[in-house]
Amino acid sequence: MAASELYTKYARIWIPDPEVVWKSAELLKDYKSGDKVLHLRVEDGKDLQYSLHPKSKELPPLRNPDILVGENDLTALSYLHEPAVLHNLKVRFIDSKLIYTYCGIVLVAINPYEQLPIYGEDIINAYSGQNMGDMDPHIFAVAEEAYKQMARDERNQSIIVSGESGAGKTVSAKYAMRYFATVSGSASEANVEEKVLASNPIMESIGNAKTTRNDNSSRFGKYIEIGFDKRYRITGANMRTYLLEKSRVVFQAEEERNYHIFYQLCASATLPEFKTLRLDNADYFHYTKQGGSPVIDGIDDAKEMMNTRRACMLLGIVDSCQMGIFQILAAILHLGNVAFTSRDADSCTIPAKHEPLNIFCDLMGVEYEQMAHWLCHRKLATATETYIKPISKLQAINARDALAKHIYARLFNWIVDHVNKALHSTMKQHSFIGVLDIYGFETFEINSFEQFCINYANEKLQQQFNMHVFKLEQEEYMREQIPWTLIDFYDNQPCINLIEAKMGVLDLLDEECKMPKGSDNSWAQKLYNTHLNKSALFEKPRMSNKAFIIQHFADKVEYQCEGFLEKNKDTVYEEQIKVLKSSKFKMLPELFQDEMAISPTSATPSGRTPLSRVAVKPSKSKMAQTSKEHKKTVGHQFRNSLHLLMETLNATTPHYVRCIKPNDFKFPFMFDEKRTVQQLRACGVLETIRISAAGFPSRWTYQEFFSRYRVLMKQKDVLSDRKQTCKNVLEKLILDKDKYQFGKTKIFFRAGQVAYLEKIRADKLRAACIRIQKTIRGWLMRKKFLRMRKAAITVQRHVRGYQARCLATFLRRTKAAIIIQKFQRMYAIRKRYRHTLAATVVLQSYMRGYLARKKYHKMLWEHKATIIQKRVRGWLARLHYHRTLEAVVYLQCCYRRMMAKRELKKLKIEARSVEHYKKLNVGMENKIMQLQRKIDEQSKDSKSLIEKLSTLEAAYNSEKEKLRNDVERLKMSEEEAKNATNRVLSLEEEISKLRKELHQTQSEKKTIEEKADIYKQETDQLVLELKEQNTLLKKEKDELNRRIQDEAKEITEVMEKKFIEETKQLDLDLNNERQRYQNLLQEFSRLEERYDDLKDEMKLMVSISKPGHKRTDSTHSSNESEYTYSSEVTEADELPVRTEEPSEKKTPLDMSLFLKLQKRVSELEQEKQSLQDELDRREEQALRAKAKEEERPQMRGAELEYESLKRQELESENKKLKNELNELRKALIEKSSPGVTVPGAPAYRVLLDQMTSVSEELEVRKEEVLILRSQLMSQKEAIQPKNTMTDSTILLEDVQKMKDKGEIAQAYIGLKETNRLLESQLQSQKRSHDNELEALRGEIQRLKEENNRQQQLLAQNLQLPPEARIEASLQHEITRLTNENLYYEELDDPMKYQSYRISLYKRIIDLMEQLEKQDKTVRKLKKQLKVFAKKIDELEVGQMENISPGQIIDEPIHPVNIPRKEKDFQGMLEYKKEDEPKLMKNLILDLKPRGVAVNLIPGLPAYILFMCVRHADYLNDDQKVRSLLTSTINGIKKILKKRGDDFETVSFWLSNTCRFLHCLKQYSGEEGFMKHNTPRQNDHCLTNFDLAEYRQVLSDLAIQIYQQLVRVLENILQPMIVSGMLEHETIQGVSGVKPTGLRKRTSSIADEGTYTLDSIIRQLNTFHSIMCQHGMDPELIKQVVKQMFYIIGAVTLNNLLLRKDMCSWSKGMQIRYNVSQLEEWLRDKNLMNSGAKETLEPLIQAAQLLQVKKKTDDDAGAICSMCNALTTAQIVKVLNLYTPVNEFEERVSVSFIRTIQLRMRDRKDSPQLLMDAKHIFPVTFPFNPSSLALETIQIPASLGLGFISRV
Repeated sequence: MAASELYTKYARIWIPDPEVVWKSAELLKDYKSGDKVLHLRVEDGKDLQYSLHPKSKELPPLRNPDILVGENDLTALSYLHEPAVLHNLKVRFIDSKLIYTYCGIVLVAINPYEQLPIYGEDIINAYSGQNMGDMDPHIFAVAEEAYKQMARDERNQSIIVSGESGAGKTVSAKYAMRYFATVSGSASEANVEEKVLASNPIMESIGNAKTTRNDNSSRFGKYIEIGFDKRYRITGANMRTYLLEKSRVVFQAEEERNYHIFYQLCASATLPEFKTLRLDNADYFHYTKQGGSPVIDGIDDAKEMMNTRRACMLLGIVDSCQMGIFQILAAILHLGNVAFTSRDADSCTIPAKHEPLNIFCDLMGVEYEQMAHWLCHRKLATATETYIKPISKLQAINARDALAKHIYARLFNWIVDHVNKALHSTMKQHSFIGVLDIYGFETFEINSFEQFCINYANEKLQQQFNMHVFKLEQEEYMREQIPWTLIDFYDNQPCINLIEAKMGVLDLLDEECKMPKGSDNSWAQKLYNTHLNKSALFEKPRMSNKAFIIQHFADKVEYQCEGFLEKNKDTVYEEQIKVLKSSKFKMLPELFQDEMAISPTSATPSGRTPLSRVAVKPSKSKMAQTSKEHKKTVGHQFRNSLHLLMETLNATTPHYVRCIKPNDFKFPFMFDEKRTVQQLRACGVLETIRISAAGFPSRWTYQEFFSRYRVLMKQKDVLSDRKQTCKNVLEKLILDKDKYQFGKTKIFFRAGQVAYLEKIRADKLRAACIRIQKTIRGWLMRKKFLRMRKAAITVQRHVRGYQARCLATFLRRTKAAIIIQKFQRMYAIRKRYRHTLAATVVLQSYMRGYLARKKYHKMLWEHKATIIQKRVRGWLARLHYHRTLEAVVYLQCCYRRMMAKRELKKLKIEARSVEHYKKLNVGMENKIMQLQRKIDEQSKDSKSLIEKLSTLEAAYNSEKEKLRNDVERLKMSEEEAKNATNRVLSLEEEISKLRKELHQTQSEKKTIEEKADIYKQETDQLVLELKEQNTLLKKEKDELNRRIQDEAKEITEVMEKKFIEETKQLDLDLNNERQRYQNLLQEFSRLEERYDDLKDEMKLMVSISKPGHKRTDSTHSSNESEYTYSSEVTEADELPVRTEEPSEKKTPLDMSLFLKLQKRVSELEQEKQSLQDELDRREEQALRAKAKEEERPQMRGAELEYESLKRQELESENKKLKNELNELRKALIEKSSPGVTVPGAPAYRVLLDQMTSVSEELEVRKEEVLILRSQLMSQKEAIQPKNTMTDSTILLEDVQKMKDKGEIAQAYIGLKETNRLLESQLQSQKRSHDNELEALRGEIQRLKEENNRQQQLLAQNLQLPPEARIEASLQHEITRLTNENLYYEELDDPMKYQSYRISLYKRIIDLMEQLEKQDKTVRKLKKQLKVFAKKIDELEVGQMENISPGQIIDEPIHPVNIPRKEKDFQGMLEYKKEDEPKLMKNLILDLKPRGVAVNLIPGLPAYILFMCVRHADYLNDDQKVRSLLTSTINGIKKILKKRGDDFETVSFWLSNTCRFLHCLKQYSGEEGFMKHNTPRQNDHCLTNFDLAEYRQVLSDLAIQIYQQLVRVLENILQPMIVSGMLEHETIQGVSGVKPTGLRKRTSSIADEGTYTLDSIIRQLNTFHSIMCQHGMDPELIKQVVKQMFYIIGAVTLNNLLLRKDMCSWSKGMQIRYNVSQLEEWLRDKNLMNSGAKETLEPLIQAAQLLQVKKKTDDDAGAICSMCNALTTAQIVKVLNLYTPVNEFEERVSVSFIRTIQLRMRDRKDSPQLLMDAKHIFPVTFPFNPSSLALETIQIPASLGLGFISRV
């Protein structure tokens, strides 16, 4: 096909990427030949140009269609190349959480670094027996394929597990071995499979260690051969180990640890038994602290030590050997702490009494001086002499480390030997399966001898793998007759020759080791000289002369030569070994007993030492002829071991498991593309892909091709010959005939052709879908248009009419509105004008008055201001004048004083002089004369003035008197004025106060009036509100009543649901107990069969069996059982245990075995019966509650309380009374003889009658008391106080109290209204009081009448017997209380209710008193019972003489007792005692079910056996009864063991066993089983013996037969289910077949011999018809059908969960159709009520889950609510596995699955993924009486029972 056809626009391709290796891109335009650049768009939306290689022009690889992504097999991919493989693995690992993928014959396992729930026993059972391609990839599928091929081809198998460290090799190998151990079991009783699994902890502890890549890395390779016998059961195992890494004992890199066992020892150092080892923590020892990481997160070394010791015990390594191992390991640790001190450059010493060496010597039992000497010295031997030479400190340390490594290697070898001895079996091995857990290809920065050996081994394994793949491809082509052309594949033989051939790397290394002065450098030069430039696979590094490079199949690896010689020789000094051999410690010389003679230059490996075991083909080789001169090196030993391994693998059929490490960080589900690709290249997966892609990788059968690509064919192309049809179509579709080949049964396609066909198919389907969508959408749109057009016309008509009517109305309203507006506007304008006018006048008047007042006030203010100014100005002028005058006078005085002072000064000066005196005296006379005259004149003037003064004084005095009088008068008037002023002021104050009071009074009056108005309004409003509230309260009352009724209904529903849930829980508990008991019976039957088999083997064996194969008796397990439960749910009575001992055992397996089991069962019989009684009581309570609820819904609370009280009280009382009664009965039985204790005995009958009557009476009393108590409590809850609605008067009073605080004097109107309300309240209370008074009077009258009636009834009752009297009085009491309840419920009066409660309490007290009296009566009767018991003891001696010898107890375990009854007998069959074996032979062993079922009545053998039992009962022969029943049970077991695989036989005897059991019940004489009998049948009841315990034994036998029947039908249905329910296409053409890989699935097309759904239905019809013909009980048939449907649903769902190819939308439709067919079958058979449909619910929901939408959150919610029968793990698994079959479907996104997980995280369900397909529902045998009369049964002559006769 041309590239231009594939590399078109929108085609998706892969391009290289440095980060993710390969990146997806899309072509933006078509590719044309000659283009150098591709225009691409990557997934992140960026556009780029991809340049093609200029020379090769190689195009990038194409991407597979999305429909092929996530395939189980990588070879199913159309385009097979590296990016497709990588992407497919990533999608499966990251999106689907699938860690396993097929790649042709290889299983690729990616380590999830997380515990996954996919390794349980249910998964193992699911994969067991399945074809490898039918189930999803799994390690169990590979193990099953190996197991199946071993059995089918009679050829040994091998499972080769390889991978890097940390990839999960050890875990994969462990699970493979677990699968073999679980599926095959062991051929002996030594539990070999457990020992095989137990070897893992031991080998992990001594051979695994923590590395930087893995916490539990295997540091050795191992090959375990698991042996099988001819029946393919495990007989034993053998282990071979390879290349132990000894160097880890003495050195660990950073972040690494030594072997686990050392740290386990250190963690357990505190144990008492380890005190002698003198251990410390791991940081103390040199050999355990170098890595600096002594602890692994999540690992408890002490606990791991316990597991290791437990495994050692299981493998037979006793405590003494274990302590020896631990002693040697501890000595190695102490040896590592031995220190050396240098004397000089060539010698060293050990300090004296060095503690570590001293401990080492003590533990190893050697002398300190010898060991100290030879650690620092060595012996050199020449031809003539022997020298002892000291060694340097470095050499001593190396010698110490070499000794430690050698001791550990020998110990490792010794442990492996002992493990192999424990796994070895004396039985002959027929075949084996080997599991090889070996290291993968390794390359590090520094690669040494260990990596060289590992890579050499991987080269050999890869060669074998390539050859095997090539061989399988060749066989496939030849089988299909396809022309075979040689495929070029990588052959790594040149690389192997480079390593192992003559003059190869290993040969040169051994040669150099023999040289006296050989060194790593000289060896490197030899390598260069020999291989450089001569071998294309050998190179020399440019910058080193001590390294070399080898081109391996996976990669180039550079090896450093340093250390190669030393590790290949591994020198250990002989003298040190001799010291250890001379040890007093017995175990140590045993380690070295096979030690070869060691020369001074001989060596044992220092790195990893190969510990080879015996080969498959042992040969007497030259290995035994060794000497110390020719001791084999490590490389030579490893090469020999590897050759033996390859011989073993070549002699077996290999199966490959390649383990991949997804990341280096151990993160769960993280995928590193670079690391993964590197490992895929190294492990050969890509080589497998390349080989497949080189030929025809895609292969289809003709039928599958026709089914898938039928859409590409025209009708005329379809021929009757499918092969020719496919050829014709392919020739038209693919023109290049080289792209495909027609095989014998398959069509072979080259790479890319299936993708091309898928593209054509998708285009054809897409075109068809578009055409269908076009037609449908056109039709839908036309229909929609016509509907819309019709609707639019109708809407328009109605709208237009409505618009016209609206317009007319609008016009009328407009005209009317205009008129109204005119008058309204006129009125409004006129009113506004008048209002404006009035307002204007008022404003004017107010304004003018305001202006006038303002002007008046202004004039007044001006006048007053003028007066004030006048006064002020005058005062100011006077004040200024006075101040000026005073200032002038003051100035004059000052000036005059100054002038007088000056004059005085002058006069004083003059006075001092004569002239001055003279001057003074001059004119003195004149002056005196002048003065004299002046004096005279003044005297005259003074006289005149005196006269004037006297006159003036007289006038003044008179005037003074007048003024004094005036002043006095003025004072008086002033006082009067003051008084008047004060009076005026007080009057003014009083006036102002009065004015204020007036204003306040007026304001208060206004306030009061306003408040009164407000209060009146509020009162009116409050009244209205109260009325509204009253109406609302009435509505609320009605609503509450309605709610109460609804709540009552809801409570009823809740209680019913609760009751149903409790009933279901009780049923579940009962079923669980039945399940445990029936499982015990199943185990018992298995042990019994095993016991019989062993007994038969013992008879056939000539020699005595070995002690290890002994088994205990089958009864031992039954006696030790803890869980037993009876399956008889119909026995309603509790019978006392009455036992007798059988006198002898008639058969090898007597009934004592069953009776021992019965003893265990009897412990739980009481519990079973109590549970059944409790269930019955609850059912009765539910019916009673339902009836009362219909009559009185409001009394539901009483019924609820009644249920709880009754349950509590009655349970305790009934248990107490029943226990006392049972104790009394047992006491009677123990102290009396059977003759006295039979029901016919008078004393016993009297006692039982009295006890029964008293117990019944007491229970009735207690029940009635509980009824009354519950009614009281319920009435208290139901009738709430009626005063919740507050009366309006109270509210008004409260309101009034709030209003009247501080306003009583002003609120006169409010007080009047309050008084009126108070009066109305008093009147209402008076009326209510009168009503209550009348009611009380009526109650008194009614009580009087009731009292009279009670007296009459009492008088009547006194005439009755005591029992009838009590019953009648209680019945009357119940009736009366019920009537009172009904009466008081109709009333709402609390007073009446209170009085009713008081009366009820009184009645309860009276009833309690009666109850106490009854208790006294019971105690009195008990005393009488003791008296009767003493009398019975006295009669015991006389009755003992009548006891038969068979009744004497001679065994500790009580078998069946057979009490006698005194009754009539009829309808019996008589036979002689010696004819009993003949009867068993003809009636049971030789009877053919088919003939009996067709010609005779159903259950005839059961009727015959019962009639024989009746005759033995009539004869009162207990031995005959016991013998007959025992022989019958053993005979049925024998025939079932002989023909247990025949459904008809098992069904026939199940039916007859149940019929025999029903006959024993029906004719037992017990009332519970005689209800449906006719009088004639009642006459046929047993008269002498009670076979109740034999009924239990028969019930157990019926359970065993039922379980065997289930196993038979399961074996028949198992091969049909998956094919018919899942694989077969019932609806043809719905689902298409996807491309498959090399692991072919079972075809879904119905070929010849393939089971279909019709096959299943036909088989169901067969089962049903057989059971009906055998007369099986209908209820039992329903249980069998339910079990069959459960098996069908469980197996189908389990396979669906493990098959990715089945999880699609179309397969969901197929499953739902198949389930509907099964439901139709149930309806046809009238079995819909059998519960079978419910068992299919998980399968139905899984099918619905496949079909529903899975996108949005709403879809997630719908899924969570829909899938309630599926667990969260199952839902997530189905979503992860969902795979589109066509491109139109979409995968489920990871986010949607996470949403589902978040929504369902609170759901508490089982984490188990698969359903338990082996689960068997507990079976019950409901009592089914027969209407057939025994006397009418005729015995046909064909049965050969002529020796029995009818009686």
